[in-house]
Amino acid sequence: MDRPTDPIIELRGYCFQYRAQSEPTLHHIDLEIRRGEKVAIIGASGSGKSTLLSVLNGLIPHHHRGTATGTVRVCGNDPGAVPLVETSRHVGTVLQDTSGQFVGLTVGEDIAFSLENQQVPHGQMPDRVRKAASIAQIEDRLTASPHELSGGQKQRVAMAGVLVDDVEVLLFDEPLANLDPAAGRSAVELIDRLHRDHGRTVVIVEHRLEDVLHRPVDRIVLMAHGRIVADAPPDEVLVSGLLEQHGIRPPLHLAALRLAGAPARAEQRPSDLGAMQLDERQVAAVRQWVAAVGTPPVGPAAGRPAALELDGVGCVLPRPGDALGTRALEGVSARVRSGEMIGVLGSNGAGKSTLARVICGFEKATEGVVRIGSVDAARWSIAERGAQVGFVLQEPGQMISRPLITEEIELGMRARGLDEQEIAARTARVLEVCGLRPFRSWPVSALSHGQKKRVTIASILALDPQVLILDEPTAGQDYAHYSEFMDFLTRINELGTTVVLITHDMHLALEYTDRVLVMSGGRLLADTDPAAALTDEELTANADLVTTGLFTLAQRCGIGDPVRLVHRFVQADREQRAGLVPGQGAAR
Repeated sequence: MDRPTDPIIELRGYCFQYRAQSEPTLHHIDLEIRRGEKVAIIGASGSGKSTLLSVLNGLIPHHHRGTATGTVRVCGNDPGAVPLVETSRHVGTVLQDTSGQFVGLTVGEDIAFSLENQQVPHGQMPDRVRKAASIAQIEDRLTASPHELSGGQKQRVAMAGVLVDDVEVLLFDEPLANLDPAAGRSAVELIDRLHRDHGRTVVIVEHRLEDVLHRPVDRIVLMAHGRIVADAPPDEVLVSGLLEQHGIRPPLHLAALRLAGAPARAEQRPSDLGAMQLDERQVAAVRQWVAAVGTPPVGPAAGRPAALELDGVGCVLPRPGDALGTRALEGVSARVRSGEMIGVLGSNGAGKSTLARVICGFEKATEGVVRIGSVDAARWSIAERGAQVGFVLQEPGQMISRPLITEEIELGMRARGLDEQEIAARTARVLEVCGLRPFRSWPVSALSHGQKKRVTIASILALDPQVLILDEPTAGQDYAHYSEFMDFLTRINELGTTVVLITHDMHLALEYTDRVLVMSGGRLLADTDPAAALTDEELTANADLVTTGLFTLAQRCGIGDPVRLVHRFVQADREQRAGLVPGQGAAR
């Protein structure tokens, strides 16, 4: 039996090249993770993070074929040399898209699936299922259908499905990608309890580093181009500058300190802002920096006519066996001006996506009026609304219907009857601006989740809508692709396209919008400046959002109006992304 200090995961000189690739994806990986550690693995898309997880859980080489050299041992075995079922007894994996792990009609059946595969006697199953569900805090939903659950609840079911085997190692592949801020924090807290109270060894692959650091990790492993470029305690990695160099967003409070000319040091414990030992010089620098903020400029869309108007909009969705249905929206009134970029914020289930579907005509407004370009759209067909409003869904699989990328992009244009020359020109343009040109001849099935998302966006942009609604546009994308895409959206917005961003990414709202609609329970709670919304503790609590690290930094520095610090940060960050100030702040 391994001693607690022995490695439970060990790779030495490990390289892997997929059969269909011309270059290795992993290069000379040397990595040790000891029993009981919690390690965050970060890196841009294509850095090799998910491939590394596939090595640890045995999907490489059992499912993904290729050439491997070097050695790997997990829980005493080489995962490639033993059956997958043997590895699964020790290693559990929770995927980014938890819906892809569901096989049972109820939560209880789904949790029991692994036990069925192992032919565990049926009499032993109920107790093991209840125990796993209790640990994952989902025991009250055992008879529910997994597909009726919220994103956070689905994640707990997926966790219980691997905990039922009493695994020693838990691997999480971007567990926060599809969760709102409150559910994300809850997931991070649950993962921390599994690590701390139940002795699991935890490996987390995630883009949202600041959210992961809501609870402590032992180490951060930074990957780039299939290599490990840093493996150190979080405080050391956060101040090293390596995050910015490799396209990873640092926590906002650290970016703000850099922009204020007072960067953090490792010995100050910057990974935990609540406990961080800010010195007097840093506090003074931040206060002076904030004092220099000017009045926020009036948005360029001020005074323009409305592109969308909502007047007392309500929506009742039909529900089988319930004549009254489910009230999804109630009394929503708002105006979106032509050429504006706004955010619609709220937790999963707040009504954000339903609102978009009502605007597009996919769902019927049972109360109130939806005006598009000042015209009541109640009698418009879906096709007529689609000519004015483009809607990009959250899940790429719900939109993609063609096997090749270019075929998917061309599909809508062919339905509109555009000529071949125009189709070719528009396809080339959106491939370029959405970062898909290198993959133009690829099948969609070969793309990552984030790349598939960009294909759906490209297919809508090719139709040149006047209003573009995007449902969680940056979910699953690393910060480099996030910034590149959002900068592109900013450019087309500046050319006159009205953009509505349905999101629970508060960073996105702060950095790219001048106004947000905050929703909860189908109602509009606020229509305000994003900085004001996300420094309002009562509002964020009511909307299941969370205040940002900038709010806490303002408190730590004695700044009475945290909105001023947020405005100063946004101003400096925008100037830096535009190349107007030296690059000391958040990475592009």
